[in-house]
Amino acid sequence: MGIWKAAVGVALLLGLGGAPAVGQEEDFISVPSNLGRSDLPERAPDVPYVPTPQPVVDAMLELAGVKPGDVLYDLGSGDGRIVVTAAQRFGVRGVGIDINPERVQEAEANARAAGVERLTEFRQEDIFKANFGEATVVTMYLLPSVNNRLKPKLLNDLKPGTRIVSHAFDIEGWEPERIIETDGRTIYFWVVPEKPGRGER
Repeated sequence: MGIWKAAVGVALLLGLGGAPAVGQEEDFISVPSNLGRSDLPERAPDVPYVPTPQPVVDAMLELAGVKPGDVLYDLGSGDGRIVVTAAQRFGVRGVGIDINPERVQEAEANARAAGVERLTEFRQEDIFKANFGEATVVTMYLLPSVNNRLKPKLLNDLKPGTRIVSHAFDIEGWEPERIIETDGRTIYFWVVPEKPGRGER
């Protein structure tokens, strides 16, 4: 299955985040931006925060074939809606990574409100430095330039068989297993091959 054609660029996260777990934007809490200076991110986010609509979140999880026993990592997790939705609907453990502490607080509040805090974890980290090697599913909503920068890390860190789903943007040089359209949005799906990274970087 011509999956990752050449291991070249990598795409980041567009302030990723799926749609609300309960299914409505109002179900997610918005934390005011009044955090102290010590809570500021170590650098500016690579992309603006743009939430993923709920129908797209649902389609991403379905396309990835999320099932009990999976460990889902959402890169650029925003308000946590993809992680929360996966925990609510499939009972899987999920980890959200976002460089913005405000988004992390918001995601934690949403997980508590949804009653899935025991299945979820949100980390304030730079995705380029984060450890997400235990993931069996990775979700992203990134910009093409960020996806291209992230590509080597995805190839090096993820185990063969790990599923990757990206909202809106593909990964340069990688041939998707599937591409679907949902709610006017494009979603891309890849599976990490047995010997990733054999192509050019």
